Amino acid sequence: MAARLKKDDFVQVMTGKDKGKTGKILKMFPKEGMCIVEKVGLVKRHQKAKPNGGPAGIVEKASKIHLSKVMPVDSKTKEPSRVRMVIEDGKKIRQYVVSGEKI
Repeated sequence: MAARLKKDDFVQVMTGKDKGKTGKILKMFPKEGMCIVEKVGLVKRHQKAKPNGGPAGIVEKASKIHLSKVMPVDSKTKEPSRVRMVIEDGKKIRQYVVSGEKI
């Protein structure tokens, strides 16, 4: 299956507590169908001090968000758009459905 979303894509959250927020995909987990988006899905975790000098206390970390909850933002229209796969010269290329612009 070809990936419709990839690392460094600019996406918008469509559902959940962070609905409407936008950010760049920092990490992908394709087998789980999840990703980490910057400044989205932040949770607070209690963390012990590490022997090498890591921070202790309550730390904010980014949590995973399901790929079905995010949609790529079209750079031309600045609106969320679906992505289709187009074959050109024997290569699969991602393309926005709304504007037709290639990614």
